[in-house]
Amino acid sequence: MLDLSSLDLEEIATALADQTDYEHRWLINPQTGDVVFWTSDTGIDGQTPVDLDDLDLICIDPLPSYIWYQDMADFAERVSDDRTGRRLARAIEGKGAFRRFKDELHQEHPHLLPAWHAFRDARAQRRAVDWLVDNSLIDGDAAIRFVDDHPDPNVP
Repeated sequence: MLDLSSLDLEEIATALADQTDYEHRWLINPQTGDVVFWTSDTGIDGQTPVDLDDLDLICIDPLPSYIWYQDMADFAERVSDDRTGRRLARAIEGKGAFRRFKDELHQEHPHLLPAWHAFRDARAQRRAVDWLVDNSLIDGDAAIRFVDDHPDPNVP
């Protein structure tokens, strides 16, 4: 078992959110907790191609985009100003939801950016902890303590 406090949850969360393609993968060393980036062309050292099956590392497969989409919907729902909440909710309707949500925040509601980042990051880190438990890399009790200590922050 790895020590949760020694892991880079932000990096694991980034890997879980990476929806770009399968020409690259994020991997974690189950012995050390180190996260590495692999590409089909340059392997994990940036120079030497290596087959994923030849590595004693665990792939961090991205979570489906609807999970990350739900964070935007939940945030919009919790915004205390009804008009702003409705605008954010409208921004995530249909294709391009992630870009429109980001644009709406940056252009029309920049005062909400710190709250959005805190909200998104708290959820992403809890997902990283859940992923670590699901892959038997950390102790379940440590995960429960972490989740209890890191609830969703308040949304203004």
